[in-house]
Amino acid sequence: MSDHADSATARDVLWRFGPMVYGPTVLFALGEGAVIPLIPVIAAQLGADVATAALVASALVVGQLCGNIPAGWAVARIGERLTMAIAGLVSLAGIVGMALAPSLGLFAIAVFLIGFCAAAFGLARHSFMTTRVPLSFRARALSLLGGTFRLGMFVGPFIAAGLLAVFGDEHATIWFFGGCLVATVLLVVFGPDPEKQFLEPSDEEDTEEQDGVAAEDTGEPVTGSIPLRRTHAQGSATTPSTGSDPGTGVLRTMWRHRRVLSTLGLAAASLSAVRSARQVVLPLWGVSLGLDAQTIALVVGISGAIDFALFYASGQVMDRFGRLWAALPAMILMGAGFVALAFTHDLPQAAMWFAMFAAVLGVGNGLSSGILLTLGADVAPRSDPAAFLGSWRTLTDAGGATAPLMVSAIAAVASLSVATGVMGAVGLVGALAFVRWVPRYVPRTRP
Repeated sequence: MSDHADSATARDVLWRFGPMVYGPTVLFALGEGAVIPLIPVIAAQLGADVATAALVASALVVGQLCGNIPAGWAVARIGERLTMAIAGLVSLAGIVGMALAPSLGLFAIAVFLIGFCAAAFGLARHSFMTTRVPLSFRARALSLLGGTFRLGMFVGPFIAAGLLAVFGDEHATIWFFGGCLVATVLLVVFGPDPEKQFLEPSDEEDTEEQDGVAAEDTGEPVTGSIPLRRTHAQGSATTPSTGSDPGTGVLRTMWRHRRVLSTLGLAAASLSAVRSARQVVLPLWGVSLGLDAQTIALVVGISGAIDFALFYASGQVMDRFGRLWAALPAMILMGAGFVALAFTHDLPQAAMWFAMFAAVLGVGNGLSSGILLTLGADVAPRSDPAAFLGSWRTLTDAGGATAPLMVSAIAAVASLSVATGVMGAVGLVGALAFVRWVPRYVPRTRP
């Protein structure tokens, strides 16, 4: 298939089913993006000090981390649509708890519940894309899915600012999130079911996938679709697997695929850690330079805008040239950007270097959009990917949750510059891991 025909097919399918595939995710992400910046503020109003407010805010990430494996279990047994509907209804209970919580403890539990349900939304759509989207434009579809989360995190704070200007009450953002959840549940329950209507991968792709072992992803341009490399019970990269039995269970699935999770999965976790560190390091770096809040917000906002603008480019690169061509530049840019930034703190033009490397990190993060989703889909067993994806997302979310703790601990013991340099080293080591493991587990078709 020519590039033009392939692009037309991808555009037609995604445009036709986009509202049902991406719509619920956009609505959830917009509501969540509006609430996240105000969680510490509301926690402080309930009596939390700065450290406790930060702990309450982290309950969202912890909830998502804890929710991935149960979400994988639910999707494998009751399907994506019902899982999303139930998660939406439970999230509404969390919203009511956040809005009406009389104590800090109940508020923290409600925040945890929202994060727990967010894992179900993310995993349900990830599993759906893995099983239904043709391999020839899987990366673009998953980059768009990653872009919907970025859209929510980018636009949500502006919506929160507008609501605060109109109502003057932080709880207005919580009720806005509730409205988004109601719309999400209605769309999921009463809209067309994409699980029944979405284009199935062609039989020809299935046949190609089963005939022999494809060549490795050496970084050369891909002339066809990227097939799924499945591993056998011991995680081998060369023996096809029969997939995960729906009755196998999440823990057994983790053990069966322990080799790919402990190699490519750890490389993916390093990418998640570097991404998460960027969100922590940039504001702290601006504070340490003595910049005012407006300047810091402007620099971080520009970095985020660059990140958001590039989310679809990552999918284009992965589909046309191979997964490594997106993963490697992204990791090198972010790793080298952190390392270089670590040496600029005491330079005369430190603010200029801060702005420049914030932009570099934004480019690297934008080029990595959809990579974790795509790699997880590539190595997941096709017959029943949900349990595996629950394990995969738990591992990558753990990387993202660990990074802020690493930055805080290293900065307390040494300095912020040392912490920044360490995160850069994590990125560069992760780049080497991608070079080693992507060609082994994510092959490409023969030219």
